[in-house]
Amino acid sequence: MTLEGKRALITGASGALGAAMAERLARDGATVLLHANSRPEAVEQLAAAIVAAGGKAECHVFDLRSDDACRVACERMLEGGPVQIVVNNAGVHDDAVLPGMRAEQWHKVIDISLNGFFRVTQPLLLPMMRTRWGRVINLSSVSALTGNRGQVNYAAAKGALNSATKALSLEVASRGVTVNAIAPGIIASPMADAVFDPAMVNQMVPMKRAGTPQEVAALASFLVSDEAAYITGQVISINGGMI
Repeated sequence: MTLEGKRALITGASGALGAAMAERLARDGATVLLHANSRPEAVEQLAAAIVAAGGKAECHVFDLRSDDACRVACERMLEGGPVQIVVNNAGVHDDAVLPGMRAEQWHKVIDISLNGFFRVTQPLLLPMMRTRWGRVINLSSVSALTGNRGQVNYAAAKGALNSATKALSLEVASRGVTVNAIAPGIIASPMADAVFDPAMVNQMVPMKRAGTPQEVAALASFLVSDEAAYITGQVISINGGMI
């Protein structure tokens, strides 16, 4: 299947997972809209690499914590036509056990992961629905399914995304739009590698290894394809057998 003619927004494309999904969807034929905020140079380099490989990419730098910035960015993206694929990948960790968690730690994690989902998905939905074809993918986490010490804020944000995925899927199903969540476990990246050493991965993961961003990207590629047109409202784990 080709995604030729489809436009795909990937939030948080400056990170390892977002970049891998962007590269995969571009290889599948989509024009990828690469979002970043604090690291615009990373998506500029990614866009250049995608174009050099024969793909199509645009950069969109804006703050997911700002209603106004997201509204302006979505209006700008829609000038090029409907965005039929939205991958809500952006998220942050700011870990602390709840008794010691500062209010700003709670609000930052919730604001980017959960409110950010609303701020970009809501304005892009109606143009998507009018085409009678669309895909929304929300990046969740194993932490939302099992909990994790020190991540009450992160688990709450991702758990809410899981519920939003199921509710939204019911609202848009008759318009040819699917909504699913991907819940990764330990995926190799600079951030994960700093937290999970090989011994810890060996103990926690039945497959005895971390996953790769490309394995998550392959799942995202399938979920946006026509082959997955009857899959919606699901939270799909990719975690090497952790749960």
